[in-house]
This record gives sequence, C-alpha cells and structure tokens, in this order.
Amino acid sequence: MINPSASGWIDKFFLKQESSELAAEMHPNTFYKKVRETGFIYGHIVAFDTPFPINTKGWLQNEISKVALLNTLYGIYELTAKENNPEKFISKAVNFYNQMNPQGFSFFKKILPDDSTSVTLEKIIDSRVQTNIDIINKNFSHIVTNALLFIDVLAFRQYLIHGEIPEKYLKKIEEAIISIVSLALKTKSTKSKYDDLLIKLFESSVRYSKFSKVNVQSQNFGMSELKLDYFTYILEKQYLVDMAGMSLWTDGIIEKNEAYFLYKLAELMEVPDDFVTESMQKTNEFITTYKKEIPYFNYSNPVKHFYDQTTQTVVKLITRNKNRLIKEILESKELMVLLAYSTRRDLSEKEKKKVRKQLLDIFKTIPSLAIFLLPGGSLLLPIFIKFIPTLLPSSFNENLENEDS
Repeated sequence: MINPSASGWIDKFFLKQESSELAAEMHPNTFYKKVRETGFIYGHIVAFDTPFPINTKGWLQNEISKVALLNTLYGIYELTAKENNPEKFISKAVNFYNQMNPQGFSFFKKILPDDSTSVTLEKIIDSRVQTNIDIINKNFSHIVTNALLFIDVLAFRQYLIHGEIPEKYLKKIEEAIISIVSLALKTKSTKSKYDDLLIKLFESSVRYSKFSKVNVQSQNFGMSELKLDYFTYILEKQYLVDMAGMSLWTDGIIEKNEAYFLYKLAELMEVPDDFVTESMQKTNEFITTYKKEIPYFNYSNPVKHFYDQTTQTVVKLITRNKNRLIKEILESKELMVLLAYSTRRDLSEKEKKKVRKQLLDIFKTIPSLAIFLLPGGSLLLPIFIKFIPTLLPSSFNENLENEDS
C-alpha cells in the first residue's frame, strides 16, 4: 500500500501502476473527461484514473491530492510525449517545477542535495497541494486552490512541447480564469451566500497574477473584453468552461441567462455546444453527490466545520501512527501520567506546558505528524490529547491508580 506521506511513494506508485494503456493513445477530449470524473478539475478528488485501483482508506485529503496531481501530470506527459517512461517523466517534472517556481513560493527549501529525483518531486508535489500554512484558512480555501492545480498540468504540457514555459503563460491562464469566474457571477440574477466567498477564495488561490477587482467588476467589462485567443488547446478551453460552470453552480441552479453565458463563452473559444451541456450535467452530478464533503459548501457554520474537519484529520493521524505513538508515550513516564490525569481533571497551566513540549518532541520524530509543528498546529493539540488515552493499553490507567494509592 502506498503512503503518500512517507518518502519513496512515487517510486512505489510507478512500481504498482504498470500502465497497460498509454494516455497517448487517447484523444485529449477523452483524457480530460476521465480526469474530470475523478474530481481533480473541481479540486475535490474522489478517485484515480489508474490501471490498477488505489486503496485510499485512512488517507488525508492532501495525500489524495498528491497522488492525483502526480497521476494527472503523468497522464499529460504520456499524451504529449507519446511515451510511457516514468524515469524520464520524473526528471522533466522536476525541471518543470524548477522553472515555474514563482518568486516567494519556497517549496525548494526542504530539498536536500542528496535527494533522489523522485524524492525531490515528492517534496515539490507536497508543497503544491499545501494550500495555506494557516490551518484554519486551509479548511476553507483548498477546494479552489486545488481546482487550480490543473493549471500545473496545462503548463507542464507547454513545457514538454517548448522545452520551457512560455512567457507569462501561468499569469495569463490565471487571469483568464479569474475574469471568467467573476464575469459569470455578474450574470447571476440571484446571488447566493457562496458568491462572495468564491471570489475571496480565488484571491487567496492565485500565485502568478495580482487579483484585480477593478477590471472584472467594472460595469463596462463584458465577454468581449475576455482575451481568450491565446488559448488554442482543447484542454485549456474545456477547463475554462468548467471553471465558469462550477462558479455558476453555487446556488444549485443554472438559470437560462447563466446557461446562455456558458454557451456564448464556449462559442467564443470554438467549443461545441454538446460539451457545455455535458459540462453542466457533470458539474451538477458531482457537486450534488459530494457537496457535504466539500469544505466550500459547508461555510455556513465555519466553527463546527473546522472542528469536524480537524477532528477527522487528527483521528486519522493517530490511527495511522498508533504503534509508534504508543511506544514513544510509554517511554515518557511523566507524559503518560499527565495524559491520564487529563481524562479525569483539567490540567494546570504548568502541566499543559509540559504535555505540549513533550508531544512536540514526539512529533519531531514522526514525519506524518509534522502538521502539528506548523503555525496553527497548536490548535489541534487539545483534539489530539483527547483521543490519545483511548489508544493506550488498559495497564495505562491501572499504573496511574497504583501511583495515586
């Protein structure tokens, strides 16, 4: 089984996935539709289009996103280079990200000189799916940011064709998406509670262009101002249509004027009407099915949603690292006693500081628990402490009772 939080997962992925069908043999339209079915386009991955199934039981959302990004990048590599060569792909992907690394986006800081190429790519991908250092914001923004990950896929294709990313390509496609989404929202006769949130999420998601409200929200800004001639590849056009459709779905209804907007947008880019019809249908099916799982649509009660999401994350991390955690905690007698006390009474401030310090020392030794060391990670500690005693053996409480007597 692959563990996307442990070093070596990319090599293991390719070892397991002996591709029996080259994506190069597909039509780009077929490739795009398969990617969309996985949820990658929408930023909420629910499956993988791989020759052999991948069991994601117990995985965190960012781990699913990492494998999905790798798999989709490899798919576009097969489609563009017309070859199945994981080793060559990994090398090209690292070079691609090295070139696209925007100023101030520091995902190369963690890379060491002696890292293998595949481990280097693992670290880059890990950084690409980390949407926000702040954990609270992350729960509400990752749906949009990870939807924009398909930009990486489109830019990688450009890199494979030209040997470099065309100048300002990333900036232009981000600006096109922002303009289209904002213009789509302007066409809505009934505003939903999610519309303003969507714009805010896009503001926090763009990496290569400054989010400009002036142009897009100007009364004079219309479809004729959209500069879409630059995008000539079918996947670029289809992606732009789907992004517009996703933004219009926010109230669960696409009205006649909104559908008209989508068809006119498609006409402007020479995308067939049947793709627009299918796009609206697929978007509706996907979001209707997974709405309860998508953070963006659970914004009405952010505190409850944050607690639910983080609790699930903590429980998964504890379960996955159960044996290692028990071993480390049992070796620290003082920590073990304090955790037991915490199930019976409130700890003093001095005791809480001791627990935090000793837990953080343990987290440093377990890579999968590094999330607790990030800014905001301390917010998860009370949830973590709450679940720890349930993992420990029955002798845990018995020993404490002996000490109390």
